[in-house]
Amino acid sequence: MPRRPDNSGWSSGRPTAVPASSPTEFEVEAQRLGLTEEGYVSSPQLRRWCEHNSGRCYVPEWLLKRWGMPVDPNIV
Repeated sequence: MPRRPDNSGWSSGRPTAVPASSPTEFEVEAQRLGLTEEGYVSSPQLRRWCEHNSGRCYVPEWLLKRWGMPVDPNIV
């Protein structure tokens, strides 16, 4: 069996590098609409997007509650 390359840093005690997280689809849409967090509630375009995508994309729970949309705690 061929030998794998050594990973000499695995036991160095240094934390592993974690890649930077990408913005969520919700954040991308809010940015596309030019909204700040204060403007989320009053945006009809964002509300329509959330109604259409809340089952498949992350939408802040506080925003769904503010709009009176059901929040399903079983959605992962």
